[in-house]
Amino acid sequence: MKGTLWRRLRAPIALIILGVVVHKLGTSALLGALDRIDAQAVVITFALSVPATVFSAWRWRLVAGRLGISLPLRTAVADYYQALFLNATLPSGVLGDVHRAVRNGREAGDVARGVRAVILERTAGQAVIVAAGVVVLVAAPPPLPVLDALEVPLATAALALCVVAAVAGAFLAGRGGRAAKWRRDLGVFLIDAKAALFARESWPAVLGLSTLALAGYLGLFLASARVAGSTAPLTALVPPLLMALLVMALPVNVGGWGPREGMCALAFGAAGLGAAQGLASAVVYGALALLSSLPGAGVLVCRLLAARRSGRAVEEVQEVEFEEHVRAEGEGTGPGAQGLPHPYGPWEAEPGYAVSEENRRDRDVQPVQHFRAEEPGHRRAAALDKYPAKAAAGEGLQY
Repeated sequence: MKGTLWRRLRAPIALIILGVVVHKLGTSALLGALDRIDAQAVVITFALSVPATVFSAWRWRLVAGRLGISLPLRTAVADYYQALFLNATLPSGVLGDVHRAVRNGREAGDVARGVRAVILERTAGQAVIVAAGVVVLVAAPPPLPVLDALEVPLATAALALCVVAAVAGAFLAGRGGRAAKWRRDLGVFLIDAKAALFARESWPAVLGLSTLALAGYLGLFLASARVAGSTAPLTALVPPLLMALLVMALPVNVGGWGPREGMCALAFGAAGLGAAQGLASAVVYGALALLSSLPGAGVLVCRLLAARRSGRAVEEVQEVEFEEHVRAEGEGTGPGAQGLPHPYGPWEAEPGYAVSEENRRDRDVQPVQHFRAEEPGHRRAAALDKYPAKAAAGEGLQY
């Protein structure tokens, strides 16, 4: 019931956040920013998003490979694009990742391992964003305005994490069967994390690909701010945009919308860049991110059509096999016309009818006129003529 309640509340919370921000700041700057999206912005979007998506898919491929799941790069890129499109169009912002996790897990024959591969891949990306955000917030001049504005949200998030950690620790320390199962699952997850993320053969590549992917997404956010009309220097734009990228990972959004706009408005306002400008930048980024995920829609449509064609092909093969089976049964050898004996026994043509030697050998085809039965029942027919009264009484007849 708690899980169902949370799933029902995620979309309303995101919509409430977005509605409050738009109500406070108005829609004039927002609509004006969307009007500035032109062909040049579209070209920049794909120039930045395509490499970032390929790097993210490559990271997923490496993590899955360390867990024993074979994943070609072409398939990984297609699945990642499809996941991005589903994340951008469905509530919670993570349903696309859930779909690719389950899909590849089923193909690999281990759904749990496929899910762990996606979780570890996303965790690696978010860890790099958090590390970059901490470094930028501390080193960028001046860090204090943004930190002051984020003091309450960060303190609230830290407190929530501590509470969750305490509750999880108490639960795992229990003696129930469910606690033991969770301890086993956690142990398996930590073993996979060590093999996929922290092994000497994997962590440099995972870190490098995560950094490159972050650079692509951050570059797209910076381009969105420029399209929205921001003229602030990059050193002032990077900290709030990193915070917005970080909160986008929270499963409290509708296709990515909600917390991102609230964080941008809050961080831009604290940095002296204007809350309305932050909202406009976040909205433009959302539009461009949706545009960059459209190849995933193409992947989804192609796969649906291929699945439909495959289903029709299977039905056609089954029909052909059935027809061949029926034809083989019909052409089978036997004493009857269909390979079955006649239910009333053999029949013999009356004298005077010419029957070829072939038909005499194969009694399946015989003349049908003037047949004379050789069944004992003919004696009963003669008896009927000889003793009509007794026959009418039914005496002596056995059926």
